Amino acid sequence: MELLGFGATGWGTPLLQGALMTLGLALCTLPFGLLLGLGVAMAKHGGPIWLGVVCGIYTSLFRALPELLTILIVYFLGQSAINTLLAALGLGIQIEVSGFAAGFVALGLVLGAFSSEVWLGALRSLSRGQSEGAAALGLSRGQTFRKIILPQLIRTALPGLGNNWMALLKDTSLVSAIAVSELMYMTNRAVFATKQPLMFYAACCLLYLVMAILSGIAQTMLEKHYNRGQNLARA
Repeated sequence: MELLGFGATGWGTPLLQGALMTLGLALCTLPFGLLLGLGVAMAKHGGPIWLGVVCGIYTSLFRALPELLTILIVYFLGQSAINTLLAALGLGIQIEVSGFAAGFVALGLVLGAFSSEVWLGALRSLSRGQSEGAAALGLSRGQTFRKIILPQLIRTALPGLGNNWMALLKDTSLVSAIAVSELMYMTNRAVFATKQPLMFYAACCLLYLVMAILSGIAQTMLEKHYNRGQNLARA
């Protein structure tokens, strides 16, 4: 158990740092992916036909590609594309894309594709009469969306978005392939250094389980918050 301690010879601190990196990457990616998914869903639901086609290609592509392949493409191809563009502009500089940034973009694109389907289902479940009633009351489109549509969307979509979050939390382990020091990367380092795979993979499982349990508690609290009006209406 000394190997899991927090002393000079223990791996407790690196593992906790990896867990914090995992949470940090997931929490940074979450708003980007959810907002992207919401925008895509709205474009599909009420946007121009051509925009709906483009969004459909995007969601089909990133839902079909393995997440690891997406991460590798963004990391290597994205860096090459940026440097090629800088060279074409005559700037004469080279930019190295960090693994964290590449993971953020790649996982955000994947989350956006999957969450868009959840948002789209929630949008289609709403009655058009609500928007018409809000317009009759003199509310602008922005006020209608912010005060009437969005709270209902969140309440309806929360279970599905919670599943997307859990998938995102697990997918962060894939960025270990591009040397991001998240939990899986640090666990593999500990295994290679100590030759104790069972101990460290069990510790890794425990940390992921703790994050999943805390995520479930947070989701339950959010669902109670957004359902409080519904409960009063039923009463």
